[in-house]
Amino acid sequence: MMLVWRSPSPRHGNMLPVNRLSGPMPWVIAIMMFLVVLTAAAGLGLGQASAHLRGGLAGRITIQIVEADPFERGRQLHAALKELRRLAGVTRASRVEPAKLQALLEPWLGTGLDSRDIPMPEMIDVDLTPEARARLDSLAEVVRAAAPSARIDQHAQWLAPLDQLLALLKWLALALVILMATATAFTVVLAARAALDNHRETIAVMHLLGATDGQIARLFQRKIALDSLFGGMIGFVVAGVIVLLLGRRLNNLGSELVGAISLPAGGWLLLILLPLLGTALAVATARLTILGTLGRIL
Repeated sequence: MMLVWRSPSPRHGNMLPVNRLSGPMPWVIAIMMFLVVLTAAAGLGLGQASAHLRGGLAGRITIQIVEADPFERGRQLHAALKELRRLAGVTRASRVEPAKLQALLEPWLGTGLDSRDIPMPEMIDVDLTPEARARLDSLAEVVRAAAPSARIDQHAQWLAPLDQLLALLKWLALALVILMATATAFTVVLAARAALDNHRETIAVMHLLGATDGQIARLFQRKIALDSLFGGMIGFVVAGVIVLLLGRRLNNLGSELVGAISLPAGGWLLLILLPLLGTALAVATARLTILGTLGRIL
């Protein structure tokens, strides 16, 4: 009579413990997933900020009318605004209110500033289309013809190093996610090998009863998959709460640049997929490890 091995059902007991809290592996996976989700969220947020930087702030220029005579300063301001508003590619041209300028200077010059004591330049914020940015020299000539005291500051010039830093940090976040995924895979390898060593005698009996390596591997895969999913969801939930709190704090700062560090559309969907991808990685790693180890020891 030939004996055929059938995987044990939960009713009759399992070769491996079914308690999802047993052993350190679920908690190691939870810690790794927590770090992966935070790092991935940081990378996505930095990518969003970099895109906002290039598409929004970098497309803006500031024009200063530096003139001591208040009457002449006002005349040049209105002349520059008139020319800017009729130019193609200028989506917005608005005067920066003196109260706002005083608020910007208060940290250095204190409160109670009087324009009669400290002449402040008139400033104009200008938003440009990409086509207008390409012909900025001709725009500057038109502005200086209307306002000889005008000075043009390009945001793109001083934002370029910041954009490079954001890009570097974004790629660094991606590298860290890959490293932590690799570390998680190594953790699964060690856990699978330890489980095989602990059940070596049972596995030998199962082979004698006709069980194949694939059937034995499935027993370990199921336990590792449950541990990985359990730990991954715990890590995701904790990291998700922290991401939400940090996002709220960044929005409350009121900074246009810092506020741009946010998750893009579909960012949360990608973060939710991370525990599932981590589980798939753990299962695939466990199967390859178990089959490879069984082929060597048996």
